[in-house]
Amino acid sequence: SSRPVRTFTIGFEDSRFDEAGDARRVAKHLGTDHTELTVDARQALETIPLLPTLYDEPFGDSSQIPTYLISRLARRQVTVSLSGDGGDELFAGYTRYLVGSRLWNRIRKFPLSVRSMLGRVLGSIPTGRWDAFLHAVQTIFPVSVLRRRTGEHIQKLGRLLRSGSPDGLYLDLVSHWPLAERIVLEAPPPPLLPMEDPGWTDLPDILQRMMVFDLATYLVDDILVKVDRASMGVSLEARVPFLDHRLVEFALRIPTSVKIREGRGKWILRRILHRYVPEELVDRGKMGFGVPLGEWLRGPLREWAEELLGERRLSSEGFLDSRLVRSRWRDHLSARREAPHQLWNVLMFQAWKASQ
Repeated sequence: SSRPVRTFTIGFEDSRFDEAGDARRVAKHLGTDHTELTVDARQALETIPLLPTLYDEPFGDSSQIPTYLISRLARRQVTVSLSGDGGDELFAGYTRYLVGSRLWNRIRKFPLSVRSMLGRVLGSIPTGRWDAFLHAVQTIFPVSVLRRRTGEHIQKLGRLLRSGSPDGLYLDLVSHWPLAERIVLEAPPPPLLPMEDPGWTDLPDILQRMMVFDLATYLVDDILVKVDRASMGVSLEARVPFLDHRLVEFALRIPTSVKIREGRGKWILRRILHRYVPEELVDRGKMGFGVPLGEWLRGPLREWAEELLGERRLSSEGFLDSRLVRSRWRDHLSARREAPHQLWNVLMFQAWKASQ
């Protein structure tokens, strides 16, 4: 380029979700024309009324908020942008690939009855108590154990231990609502496609299956929808170089050992990146494009959420199990059991329905 490339990033006041400092250091090393925006709950609250119209469906991925805000930020300076979507699905970047394959290969050796009993015990302890316990003994545990939403992850582990198959474990990893048919009144169990297609049995390795399932479902139905509608909603074109069909075909042909090495995903991409950026600037724990949704729902978004989750309203509308929704809402407000993503799914359905 004849001039510095422009880069954009979103930061958060909550340090657990903030990567702005890391992005700033990389931008400085590369000499980009860098712009960043710190997002707070006020900006989220201003964005929420736009979401039903912007997405034109009850779209329940909470990273839609920062995606819209960063698209709007970039559009002030450019009309076309590049996004890295697809890299995780093609080159094993998601943490769940490593966690899921390791966990299944270990727990499959134990009877399902034993695993189920242990899973129920782990799931019975509120997330708030797990977090309080781990922080009380943090001098004993390594720092890597004390990650954000630790209690929530332990409860999810309890659910995973009860999985009866590798595909079932994958669904538990990616599902916000276990037994989703319980939340929607008179609904049949959700379809398991593409898992129901006999052709997928040609992939015996759980890690490969998870990556292909994500490529066929999560990427096209969530990630690309989120980015496309958020960016085009502000007249910004977001291109995805990783999804050039030639690169996709190449990535699907190379062995897993080139994607995952020494317990880390995206190995081949990291090797390329390290030619241009020092390892110490980029080698750190993976963070999704998350927002401090749990805290926002208990704070500045509480009144908005309470109106949409009112028991009388839910009961009269007749779509969702009001008792189950209200139970999750009360548990979340008391921090007894964190349920931000479960509640966000419901809230986006309610908000979309109210806009019709």
